[in-house]
Amino acid sequence: MKKLTPAYILPLLLLLLFVPISVSAGCECNSETVDHDKFKVLKFKLVAISSILIASFLGVSLPMLGKKIPALNPENDIFFMIKAFAAGVILATGFIHVLPDAFESLTSPCLSETPWGNFPFTGFIAMLSAIGTMMIDTLATSYYRRSHFTKPLPVNEDEEMNRVPEGHVHGHTHATHGRAHGSGVIAAEDSIPSFELVRHRVISQVLELGILVHSVIIGISLGASQSPKTIKPLVAALTFHQFFEGMGLGGCITQANFKSRAIATMVLFFSLTTPIGIGVGMGISNIYNDTSPTALIVEGVFNSASAGILIYMALVDLLAADFMNPRMQSNLRIQLGANVSLLLGCGCMSLLAKWA
Repeated sequence: MKKLTPAYILPLLLLLLFVPISVSAGCECNSETVDHDKFKVLKFKLVAISSILIASFLGVSLPMLGKKIPALNPENDIFFMIKAFAAGVILATGFIHVLPDAFESLTSPCLSETPWGNFPFTGFIAMLSAIGTMMIDTLATSYYRRSHFTKPLPVNEDEEMNRVPEGHVHGHTHATHGRAHGSGVIAAEDSIPSFELVRHRVISQVLELGILVHSVIIGISLGASQSPKTIKPLVAALTFHQFFEGMGLGGCITQANFKSRAIATMVLFFSLTTPIGIGVGMGISNIYNDTSPTALIVEGVFNSASAGILIYMALVDLLAADFMNPRMQSNLRIQLGANVSLLLGCGCMSLLAKWA
């Protein structure tokens, strides 16, 4: 047997030192290999689907019971406090839950240094998402405003003969016809929603879009997980998460005064998205690797975009709109209650970050 010389020993020692280092570095990007109790995992996932479905439905439906529960009526002062609490939940969801997850995904050591390590993509995508939300918000509002407030109605022959010269405005309205004359534009008062109503409709639709995006991500993540220790705290945390978030969305839908079919559609979409995401995660759990570069990039990008939407909607369309409302500005009691409710909503949702 050939005797090892110092020239061979040094490279061999370096190799022995390098092997454990490379294994530990590689393990960071591998899924857990521990053999889990599949029956226990399946039981927790089924419990998660049912509990999240029920909590989501109750949360989004509760504010719609305003006709039966006076405190939940949008015209009631308490509704400002309920909305402030829900807005705090949505704001904390964006800052405390979704954005940190996006940072974790897009700064993972499993991603290549170029380009993911050379630029703060998480904040950049969240910023673009917030700007895009503002643009969509503005364009949608202006579109609805033009279509509802400037659309002329058909004019019959008698009205055509009696039309006054352009620029002259009648000082009366025909109550029987529900029309007002002026500048050649005739609009049906009963068929035209107010500008405030249009704003509520746009806000509720954009807000639901942002919520659905991250609901799919968290559903798939939970469904693909194979660890009972990971799933068990997530079930309780996500149940409360969906309930409070549903209250915020439900308050916006209530104020938007949609038709019954549109309300049912929005409620179903919100209630079913996370359970469907869990089902999809369960279906792909054998092939899904949450530490693969593709999964990390997809989750990081979608979570960043969702965080931007939620933060913008909470601050601009929910909190700023209500806190600048003349009714709240003139009532110190409502202001104090809304501020306390906002802090409670943020605090409760932030506390859940300990488990989810």
